[in-house]
Amino acid sequence: MDDVELLKNRLREELKRSGLTTVEIARRVGVSPEMITQYTTTKKLPRLDTFMRLCRELDLSADEILGLKKY
Repeated sequence: MDDVELLKNRLREELKRSGLTTVEIARRVGVSPEMITQYTTTKKLPRLDTFMRLCRELDLSADEILGLKKY
């Protein structure tokens, strides 16, 4: 599995763990629900500012999602 797939898997796991719906997290982050789905299922990656907001809303460090630090 490549790094992008690992990132997507981690993001998908953390979204589930958060208990938030795709619509709720999208509203909080400022993107469409479709974009959240694309971040976890396609080759599309969030922009850096969106990634930062996702980390904040999921209460995670970027290092955890990027696999630079065990969580």
